[in-house]
Amino acid sequence: MNSGYVTLEQVAEHAGVSLATASRVINGSTRQVSQKLRDKVTASAQELGYLANASAQTLARNSSSLVGLIVHDIADPYFSSIAAGVTRQTEAQGLVLVLGTTSHAPQNEGRILATLRAHRARAVVLVGSRSTDEESNRRLAEEITMFRRQGGRVACVSQEGLPADTVTPDNHTGSADLARHLIAQGHREFAILAGPTDLQTARERLDGFHSALSGAGLELAHHNVVHGAFTRDGGYESTRRLMAVGTDATCLFAVNDVMATGAMAALRDLGMRVPQDLSVAGFDDIPTLRDLTPALTTVRLPLEEMGEMAAQLALDGEPAEQPRVVTVKGEVVERESTGPAKTG
Repeated sequence: MNSGYVTLEQVAEHAGVSLATASRVINGSTRQVSQKLRDKVTASAQELGYLANASAQTLARNSSSLVGLIVHDIADPYFSSIAAGVTRQTEAQGLVLVLGTTSHAPQNEGRILATLRAHRARAVVLVGSRSTDEESNRRLAEEITMFRRQGGRVACVSQEGLPADTVTPDNHTGSADLARHLIAQGHREFAILAGPTDLQTARERLDGFHSALSGAGLELAHHNVVHGAFTRDGGYESTRRLMAVGTDATCLFAVNDVMATGAMAALRDLGMRVPQDLSVAGFDDIPTLRDLTPALTTVRLPLEEMGEMAAQLALDGEPAEQPRVVTVKGEVVERESTGPAKTG
């Protein structure tokens, strides 16, 4: 067994070929090499334990085997579920997935994308709601445009509007459908954990829910809308604030499931029962809900499939002239956390 670092020159000498031929085989040059010579070089590289130089391969192919995945928070089951779908697609194509997390800071998306562009990543999947910060969105759009000019591909799981193919959940319709379902259960007074004010996903879900209430002739009291972090702790803290002020709501809608999980924990700590004292509903149908008691009524999004769709858009076929948009519908799933409205 060879010890130390094995060079491409040693592989070429072992195979009895020129350095240029060995380089074309190992680094994936578009110039043709006969199958006989290709087999000799590959066998020598394997025997000697040669590791290809990733930078050289990138230069030869004008792209690397890297695919970037940028998410806001990988610990959030929403993002990890989508990431599982992206991972399946990249592994099936023999590519390497590199993860970047933004910690919910919009400016970090462009910075991570620029780093991936510097490494000539083949494609990037960008997952997460758009911010209402127009300057951050403009800079991100510019970075995506530069990445595409370099030959890379970008796909998003978010709202449309960026210069990239996009898989977008129909948040407005999903939350409106949920509201109508809860109204049919007899609920007339609602409270909403509305998430951050600068997050488009939170706004869309709040607006959809509110529009369905208005369509049914129902008012949503201002004090029953509480904004907070888009996290489990945000849901917990928002619920404590809501209950401290007091509410006449019979049903609490959290604009995502992790907030709903925090809400149910807060209600339990306050000695309240779900759904006997207050019904609770969420949005997303994240996998960890299977461990929640009572089981959460929510709007199901096919999260892993959305990740697969985005990866397919980024990796398959030729780039489209105009960004493609795939809209994904949600489905109301009724479980034990909601029930008929209490009376009296």
